[in-house]
This record gives sequence, C-alpha cells and structure tokens, in this order.
Amino acid sequence: KKMKIKTAFILCAGYGKRLNPLTLENPKPLIKLNNQTLLENTINIAEKLNIENIKINTFYLEDKIKNFLSKKSFNIKIDLISDGDNILDTGGGIYNLIKSSADQENFIVFNPDTVWNLEYINFIEKMEDYYFEQELNNILLVVKKKFSFDKSLNGDFCMEKNLLTKQHNNDYIFTGCQIINRKNFNYVKDTKFSILDIWKEMMQKNKLFGFESKCEFFHVTNLKIYNQLLKSN
Repeated sequence: KKMKIKTAFILCAGYGKRLNPLTLENPKPLIKLNNQTLLENTINIAEKLNIENIKINTFYLEDKIKNFLSKKSFNIKIDLISDGDNILDTGGGIYNLIKSSADQENFIVFNPDTVWNLEYINFIEKMEDYYFEQELNNILLVVKKKFSFDKSLNGDFCMEKNLLTKQHNNDYIFTGCQIINRKNFNYVKDTKFSILDIWKEMMQKNKLFGFESKCEFFHVTNLKIYNQLLKSN
C-alpha cells in the first residue's frame, strides 16, 4: 500500500537531557537499541510506509546526525533542516520543516524516541485512511497506558469516538506519530513554540483527533527506562 502522504518529518533537534550522560556525546536519536539507532529505526518505518522523502530537523550535535546519515545509504531521499541558531522546540521545528516543503499539504511526523516496529504499519495506514476520509487537519496515534513499557508515563488524553480531550483520567498516551496539515500553522506568530500549543488550540475547537494503536509501547523516556529496555531485549 502506498501512503497518500509523501513526506515524513523526524524530530531530532532536542538535547535529550534525561539521558545524560549518554547524550553528552551523542544526540538522543543516535542512541542504540537492538544494535540499531533510534533514528535508523524510525527511517526504516518511513521506508516501509512507502514515504517518498524524509526531512529531519537538527540542532544539538547536528554534525553527528549528518555524519551518521552520510555513512549509511538509505534508499530514501533524506534532507536535514537545521533549526538554525536557536532551538525551535517541537512546534517551531515542525513549522520550519513545513516551510521547507512548499509543495505538500499534509505531513506525517515521528519522534524517534519511540521504538517503532513493523506492527505499527497497519495502524499508521489506517490512521491515514481515517484522516483523509474525515477531512481532518491533525490526528495523533495514541495508545492505552496499559500497553506502555514505561509505567511511570502519565496519560496525555481521553478519547471518545476518536476525539481527544484532556480530563482527570487521561488513559491514552501520545505515541510520537501524528499527521498534520500545514493550515494549523497559518496564524503562528512565534518561531519557537511547542506543538502542545497547536494541540491545545485544536482541542478548544473540538478538532484534535486520535487513532488507537494496539502495539506495545516502548519509549526511551530517560536513562533508567533505557537501561531496562536494554535488559528486556
């Protein structure tokens, strides 16, 4: 199956401070699990989805990411887009990537700190179908807390009939994969902002949607969890 969406963004600009001292020398996306970097793992899932090109935003230790990609030969077009002189945060980073992709309306965005595997393919394809059928502007792949390897993660949302809200008993965690339309950034004033600001705005209008993944959720949250993941594999 071919995705309608042609471009994937992978967010690789952050400092990864919760993984210090590992991230003093290496950016978080280049940390390895199962002998593979988190970044390579994420690129592989984009390839399997038949995405045509990938854009990666960089800031912290960006030369290391550049070197890693030049040594590997992936079968997919990959562009690196630097955040520039200052880190732009998640929203600003995505907005900067969108500005470099003039010909596209919709994008799939991955956080590489989730350990993506092939089981996700089915859910991501179905999420894309739902996104276009319902003519949405933003949809988040979410998972029930019970599927999370890291039991300390709080839920981010409640979901009813695919509509996301924030309540007291948020049972769904954002997996780190979303589809977003460039329209959401039409009225952005700042260059540096969190994607949470966009979600909040969408939620106020009852326009933030979710799609449920049933995959076990492995997320490299911090050093403690990373060490547990190393042992469990």
